[in-house]
Order: sequence, then C-alpha cells, then structure tokens
Amino acid sequence: MNISFEIVPRNWAAFSQQYEFVKSLGNAVNIINVPDIQRFPIRSWEVASHVDKACHTFIPHFRAIDFKLGDDKLFNIIEAHQLQQLLLVSGDPPDGLSRQFYNTSVIEMIAAVKRHYPALKVYAGFDPHRNGLQAECEYIQRKIDAGAIGFFSQPFYDERMIDIYVEQMQNVECYIGLSPITTKASQNYWEVKNNVRFPQYFQPDYQWQIDFGNRVLQRAQQEGFNVYFMPIKIDLKQYFSQLNLPTN
Repeated sequence: MNISFEIVPRNWAAFSQQYEFVKSLGNAVNIINVPDIQRFPIRSWEVASHVDKACHTFIPHFRAIDFKLGDDKLFNIIEAHQLQQLLLVSGDPPDGLSRQFYNTSVIEMIAAVKRHYPALKVYAGFDPHRNGLQAECEYIQRKIDAGAIGFFSQPFYDERMIDIYVEQMQNVECYIGLSPITTKASQNYWEVKNNVRFPQYFQPDYQWQIDFGNRVLQRAQQEGFNVYFMPIKIDLKQYFSQLNLPTN
C-alpha cells in the first residue's frame, strides 16, 4: 500500500512547514502530491528540487487547459525538472481574463504526453461526486485508453462508494482520497461546491474523520488499494497522531 500526502504550495515557508511534518511521520508516507493552484505564485513542478526523492516519490499536478496541443511547453517542463511521473487534470478556467487557457481536454493531453514519453508514469484524477457511476467509470476508462496508469480520487466520505470504485479499478493503481472535514461550514462547502452527498451518519468533527480514516487505511492494506490524504485547514497533529499509519 502506498500513502500520498498532498501539499499545496501557498509559499515556500508554508510548503517547508508541511513537508517537515510529513517527514515526522517516518516512512508511512512515500508520495508527495503537489497541485498547481493558479492563485499562488509557485507552480507545482517548481517544487521538484525541494522534495527528497530518496524518501518520497514526487507527483506534480498539471492542468490540461494551461497547455496547447502541439506546443512543447509541457514537454520542456518535464525535461527541465527531470520528472518521472505526473498527474494530469482538466483544470477549471480562471475567473476573468487574467490568464490564458486552452480548450485542451485531459484525455488529449494524456495521449500526447504518452506518445512523447512512453515510459513516463501518467496519472489522472476521478471524482465520485461529479457524475453518475456509469458515466464516471466510462470517463476513467477513456483516460486508461489514452495512457493513464493510475488514478487519484477526490475525497470519499462513504465506504459503500469506496467499495464500488475499488472493484471497478482493480487493474490500475487506485488512490482513495481522504480530506477531513471538521466544521459544518466546510461540509456545506463540499455539498454546494463539489456536489458531495454525505451519508446520514456523517459527522463534521475530528473523531468521525479519524475513525473513518482508520477504517479506510485498514481496508486499503487488506484489499490492495492506496490512500491519498488531502488535509485542508486542520490540525495536522491532532488528526494524524490518531491514525493507524502503516510502518513499512
């Protein structure tokens, strides 16, 4: 089982602080994911030199809409930073007209990258809340056909949904997302912004998130899938100190 930890590079001090916390967890976490958030000045791939590759696999995120098909910009970044794996997502258009973007689909970009770098490990995302099950599974298969070797999910809050997607993705690397929600306001945000339908027994507090996380970790070890932590505005020590992280 692999465990990935997402660090948002708001600034270098914030990145370093979170990365030091990850290192304090020992060898339980072996992958660092870095999303490319447009409102922050640091690009995901610029973090490459700040991650200890002897301890952590580095997976930067790229937004397909930021790159034009037929342009070498993405290829130049891959070579300049000696990337061995990356995660391609669609990306949301920027607010206003402050940034240029292209009508590049993530499937087209996956295929283009794999044609140029057949040995590169290209991951993609999936969202269990975006579409119905059949539509999302068909979208996943199209990304596999384009060359994606594994998938990182948006966060789950219902073990029944995890069962369904893990069963559907037995032949690829599957990372089940966990993003603890500890306030009612955050729960409302996920419901409105990301179409999450929470189970009736869900509680937006630390103890529920910790218990849920430990159940998912246990099942991941037993069933052979991986876990992807996306901590947002939580007390890292309070949450992770009570998780039964594996010791490899």
